[in-house]
Amino acid sequence: MSWVETLKQFNADKKESKSKEKRPRTAPHPKETDEELFSRYYCKFKQDSKATRGSLGVNIPRFYSKPPSEGNVLELKLREEARAAFLQRRSSELMDNEELQNLWTILEEKNTPPDVGDEQMIGYLEFMSIYNDVSEKCRTFITTETFTKLLKDDPLRRISISQLFSYVMRKVWLQQTRIGLSLFDIQGLGFLRESDLENYILELIPTLPRLSHLEESFYSFYVCTAVRKFFFFLDPLKTGRIKIQDILGCGFLDDLLELRDDDISVEAEEANWFSAQSALKVYGQYLSLDVDHNGMLNKSELARFGTGTLTKVFIDRIFQECLTYEGEVDYRTYLDFVLAMENKREPQSLQYFFRLLDIDGKSALTSFSIKYFFRAMQELIEAQGYEAVKFEDVEHEIFDMVNPMCPGYITLQDLIKSGQGETVVNMLTDLNGFLNYENREFSLAEGGGEGTFV
Repeated sequence: MSWVETLKQFNADKKESKSKEKRPRTAPHPKETDEELFSRYYCKFKQDSKATRGSLGVNIPRFYSKPPSEGNVLELKLREEARAAFLQRRSSELMDNEELQNLWTILEEKNTPPDVGDEQMIGYLEFMSIYNDVSEKCRTFITTETFTKLLKDDPLRRISISQLFSYVMRKVWLQQTRIGLSLFDIQGLGFLRESDLENYILELIPTLPRLSHLEESFYSFYVCTAVRKFFFFLDPLKTGRIKIQDILGCGFLDDLLELRDDDISVEAEEANWFSAQSALKVYGQYLSLDVDHNGMLNKSELARFGTGTLTKVFIDRIFQECLTYEGEVDYRTYLDFVLAMENKREPQSLQYFFRLLDIDGKSALTSFSIKYFFRAMQELIEAQGYEAVKFEDVEHEIFDMVNPMCPGYITLQDLIKSGQGETVVNMLTDLNGFLNYENREFSLAEGGGEGTFV
């Protein structure tokens, strides 16, 4: 390039730069605060990002909405009304008694002979043929999947009509119960707090004929007794809430709603934790232990529980680990204790006892912790005039029974897996439990099983 062309290019670039300087600049926002400046740029950024996503064909839906805070009354009320409308709509989609009766009549008409004993059967073709005969709500059950679930070992590949009808009834009942429980889920998160479950059971009492003779003054104690069983077994970590799914799947509601039957046997009613007899019995025992009649239990009063053979060290650990009020336990804490004592084979009960036995807080029972509890047991044995037992023998028997993964350390999982958790707990906490174990050969020879020695 010649010097003439170079000069022309230089002048052209200089002229263009001057024209750019004369262009008006964007007027700044007068007296704009930092927050306003941030908001302006943030809004512009959001608009640009939305435009970018739209151009790329990406539209990510919102999958979580944070529940409104307790102070936002309007949003809470709106959420409550929306949930109530949703649950009412779901309730209207369920089969009523008339539709269920109509289903039974159609099934009997379409049965496929021959019967199996007293059981009427129905084949696949006959089963699918009733689709147009039943109500629209019932058609969700007339599927190949339902038939396959209920198909057993019938040589003609049929299913039992009574089992099919029971299956439909069970499904409808579960949906009705879930809707009923969800009405008490104030937060709408699929959980029930203790107060929510208390309100549910309180409203359920008038619908249970077997509880009709309960006095209203006892309602609060009955509700507390019933709710504690749910929380003891379904909330062992003490989170303060239970999944509605867990409530439906545990079987406790079946026991509770069994009280609707007028023909329930006396034995079954006495064995049912939710029956009036059981609740009055547990509360009566609590009152009988409360010697000073202050509504609470101290150590000496709780030590009288059962046959009065629990060791002093074990009672002390209960008051150290469980919730107390000025050194005494209330009825709720007592109910947890009773549920643990009556269900020692259950993992939740073993977790309760393991927390008491784990004096070191190491999540493991060691030779030291076993000796700590057995020393108190030896004192009771000698006081009752029984022959002394060597600690080394007991220690070896416990570790042999449990067979822990790590020698010398028994974890909660070891205790549960071994199937000997109840025996270990009895040997370390209850004199009668220890003597029953020591004399097990004699008891088996006599054919009497476990007995009471004190």
